[in-house]
Amino acid sequence: MHAGDLILVSVDDHLVEPPHMFDGRLQGRYADTAPKVEHRADGSDVWVFNGSVIPNIGLNAVAGRPKEEYGVEPTAFDEMRPGCFDVHERIRDMNAGGVLGSMCFPSFPGFSGRLFAACKDKDLALAVLQAYNDWHIEEWCGSYPGRFIPMALPILWDAELAAAEIRRVAAKGCHSITFTENPAALGYPSFHTEHWDPLWRAVCDEGVVVSIHLGSSGQLAITAPDAPVDVMITLQPMNICQAAADLLWSRVPKQFPDIKFALSEGGTGWIPYFLDRIDRTYDMHRLWTGQDFGDRLPSDVFREHFLTCFIADPVGMALRHLIGLDNIAWECDYPHSDSSWPEAPEELARVAAAVPDNELSRITHENACRWYSFDPFAYRSREQCTVRALRSEAEGHDVAIHSYDRGRFERTGKGVDIADLATRATA
Repeated sequence: MHAGDLILVSVDDHLVEPPHMFDGRLQGRYADTAPKVEHRADGSDVWVFNGSVIPNIGLNAVAGRPKEEYGVEPTAFDEMRPGCFDVHERIRDMNAGGVLGSMCFPSFPGFSGRLFAACKDKDLALAVLQAYNDWHIEEWCGSYPGRFIPMALPILWDAELAAAEIRRVAAKGCHSITFTENPAALGYPSFHTEHWDPLWRAVCDEGVVVSIHLGSSGQLAITAPDAPVDVMITLQPMNICQAAADLLWSRVPKQFPDIKFALSEGGTGWIPYFLDRIDRTYDMHRLWTGQDFGDRLPSDVFREHFLTCFIADPVGMALRHLIGLDNIAWECDYPHSDSSWPEAPEELARVAAAVPDNELSRITHENACRWYSFDPFAYRSREQCTVRALRSEAEGHDVAIHSYDRGRFERTGKGVDIADLATRATA
């Protein structure tokens, strides 16, 4: 399929929360203690809440910047593309990148909301978390119906409250909740206890997908304190592999047959080996470990309950039938450092050149729409949803690479122009 003909729904993007997000959403003492943005003497902008200072890390907002400026040092809002934190600019960037739909994970609260969970004042924590969820659903996603898959933060400290919040946001049309890849690492009961049953019951009742992003436990695979950062970046998908094994062998899929998990930013190339390994483990060891999936194999259970995603994964595309065509979705990862925005459609078209159109459509948007109960076609025709059509709406939007130096915005002359992308999509 030509890049311009693709319809792209990304199941893993990110937003950088704007400083005004809590304005008018908290009252009384909560308004005075809500998270706030402070500008530091070093030029960075940080979030401050409950005694914690959370910087905006550079790698989390590098869309449109030259790779030589990537890094982990704190950054400021005026050093980011406005599309990182301004929903109207995000839509322009999505159009320019040919992306129809997007599910946006949080930034400063942590992928699983653990910043709020760490607050000793649980009344304050609950008020702030619900204000966050309302802002995300009503303002970020609600500003452009049919363009965003809403996602809610979980209440980690109380499973009954978590279940109630799932039902509350589901009534607002939210069918995704982000969750930690390993609650035990955060000091909570593991997936192997009954502790989380109210939450699992709620997501099954409400058709909500549990979206688990790598790093959501606050831990990444690090081999040694002095190992190059490249080691950590290379091993990031191992967190998702561990979470998949932990959940698959837990009691959860057996006790909650309707539950759905999404493994976010973990890639897909490793999954055929993983499926082979869990089936062999079951064959060789179930008689003494006590595992029992009835007449199914663990790989069958995986395909029933888990959605996986990739950015650019030629190995995964080649092995797509071993993974399961209904278990693969695409992600853009805007504005993180792994994203190929605004040329993601061209990258995907190259990687998937040998994939038949009907199979590719499942991977690029049909699976995401089905798993997340997302219907962008209720708001625009399919003809208006293609990469080509969206880019035509972004005519004149600047997508060239820019250098940012503590508020000094400077065009480097690198990158591509939106007119060039539109030409490619039409060719």
